[in-house]
Amino acid sequence: MNPLDVPPDPATPFQPRSGRRGTGFLTEPFRLGTTPSATVGPYLAIGLTWPDGAWAAAEGTEGGIWIRGRVFDGAGDLVPDAMIETWQADPDGRFPSPEDPRGAASHPGFRGYARVQTVDPPGEFGLFTLKPGRVPDGEGGLQAPHVDVSLFARGLLDRVVTRVYFADEAEANAQDAVLAGLPEDRRQTLIATPTDDGYRLDLHLQGDRETVFFAV
Repeated sequence: MNPLDVPPDPATPFQPRSGRRGTGFLTEPFRLGTTPSATVGPYLAIGLTWPDGAWAAAEGTEGGIWIRGRVFDGAGDLVPDAMIETWQADPDGRFPSPEDPRGAASHPGFRGYARVQTVDPPGEFGLFTLKPGRVPDGEGGLQAPHVDVSLFARGLLDRVVTRVYFADEAEANAQDAVLAGLPEDRRQTLIATPTDDGYRLDLHLQGDRETVFFAV
C-alpha cells in the first residue's frame, strides 16, 4: 500500500503517512546536499571548462606572454575550482571586435578572450596572450595597458571584476585614471610582476591582501 494514498470515503479523518524511515520511501539516512543555488565553484569546473580557453592568442604567436597566478579565499587558502575570464586589446590598443570604432584587432591568431580555471594545479591559473596596448579612457587620455578580468568562484552569486596591469609600464600606470584613484597599497593588488615567460599576479577574494574589485 502506498503510504501516501488516501482511501475513498474514509470512515474517519485520514492522515497519509510521512516518508519517514520504514515506509519504503527512505532506506538511508536523509542528507541535504549542495545545490547550484548554494554553491557556484564546483559547477564551473564540471561544466564550463574549455579545451583551448587558455589561448587568448594562438600558441606560438610572436611576442606572446603567459599571465599566471593563484586565487586565494579570505582564509588564505587556495580556491581549487574558480574560473577566470579575460578580455583585452591587442598590442596596438585595438579590440578583436567589429564594434571597436577604431577598427578591429588585426593580429593573426589573437582573439583577446580567455577562460581558464584553477583545477590543475589546484588554485593556479595561466593564460597565453599578447601584452595589450593603451586604449582611450573616454576623457581625452589613455589608459595604461591592462587586461580586464572576471572571477567566478564558490560562494559568489555573481562574478567579481578586476584588472591586471603591468609593473614595467610605470609611466603609463602613473597616467592611468583608475590607478590614480586608488591608494598606493591598494593599487599594488592590480599590478603583475615580470617573470621569465610573462607576468604573475595572485588574486585574493578577501582578507588583508584583498584584490581591488570594481562595481560594474
